[in-house]
Amino acid sequence: MRLMTQEAASTALTPSADDSLARRYQALLAGQCSDAEQWLAGQLARVDGLRDDLPTSPWQLEAWVGEHAERVAQDYAAYLAARRQGAARRYFANRAQALWFLQQVAPTKAVDGAWLHGTLRHWRDPRYHGLIRTFLEELGDGDPRCNHVLIYQRLLSRLGCLEPLPLDDGRYLQGALQLALGQHGDRFLAEVIGYNFGYEQPPLHLLITTQELAELGIDGHYFQLHVTIDNAASGHARKSLQTLRQLWPQAGGEAFYQRVRRGYRLNALGIDTPSLIASFDLEGELLAALERKRAFGRLMHADHCRLQGRTINQWLSTAEAMPGFLQALQRQGWVCRGQDPARSRLWSLIEGPNAAMFGVFSAYEKQLWHDWIAGDWPGARVSRVAPGSWQAEMAPGERDDAHARALPLEALIQRMAGNRHALPEGLRATRAYAHATGLAQEEPH
Repeated sequence: MRLMTQEAASTALTPSADDSLARRYQALLAGQCSDAEQWLAGQLARVDGLRDDLPTSPWQLEAWVGEHAERVAQDYAAYLAARRQGAARRYFANRAQALWFLQQVAPTKAVDGAWLHGTLRHWRDPRYHGLIRTFLEELGDGDPRCNHVLIYQRLLSRLGCLEPLPLDDGRYLQGALQLALGQHGDRFLAEVIGYNFGYEQPPLHLLITTQELAELGIDGHYFQLHVTIDNAASGHARKSLQTLRQLWPQAGGEAFYQRVRRGYRLNALGIDTPSLIASFDLEGELLAALERKRAFGRLMHADHCRLQGRTINQWLSTAEAMPGFLQALQRQGWVCRGQDPARSRLWSLIEGPNAAMFGVFSAYEKQLWHDWIAGDWPGARVSRVAPGSWQAEMAPGERDDAHARALPLEALIQRMAGNRHALPEGLRATRAYAHATGLAQEEPH
């Protein structure tokens, strides 16, 4: 998901009650969602009927965190044991499925940590420091190499997935929730604490995703980072528990805990990660990619090229013809399913610097073609379309920070909202905020 520029933000409009989640998400990113507080209250009302797995007493949470971490560790050990014995990957049958998943969750990853933005104004209160430090660590303390949103952005860029796919509206729900919580954190403090507590407990799917992305030649640093930084011993999972204790009210504790549990349940809204991954349909995604191209290519082909008696332009004339087009490619021998794609004429036309259709398909779209052609070919388990190159970013320089340090603290906080913190001015603002508040993390001596 692209970072929102100021120009794009200025065109975003406040959504009405019946608007899509995608539109609300963009309005929240722009800070122009006037009914965000009411919408968030409505989402919290939705979870009242849901159950959660938290203990009935908050004093049992310490044991719950330990038990959760132990259960995830045991389940992951069982997964690895099964893999060593020859079991297939649990999530990703091919690289195309992994690239599809990374794009499906991009709206949420583009606002990583946003639910904690409202805590920044409470830097004078040490009870908030655990939440603020968690937020600053999500922002990489202003270092472009460590900012979580930028790490994910660079990953998509390297994989050729920077151009966003048309996404189901539900993909924007969790990102919208995080933005709304960050913008109304004072009213919904207990809910923010509960959401943060749930989000920072490392789940099994995070470990499996990290393992399987690496097997497919995809840099899983973003996911591995969340395995380590969220650990229950000293990471964000531990900080979330400590914060709950520190901000526990002197009166009304039971009502406070019930609100914490409501915030925790917000994590359950929307489709869960394993179900999302399992919903991938390789041929369906390939057909969707062809449909996106069809309108641009239906008059661009010479008539001497024919498949099953029809010109390419005729095949591309209607959306209904696309499934038949795939069948025609196979019947005429342009595609040899279940074999090395290099043996298919079509692949030679779309892959390589001298290919006749060089640049027509993105890296992701070529991966769809590759894995659809390969099918059950044994080499398909590890074969991949080569990603683009990437150069590491330089560390931030002190000379860039002088102007930001002269700004009022409120201006710095505004520049750290949504995903603006991943823009150059936001990175400088993050470093200046940490310096001004004394919350910068010192390096070991």
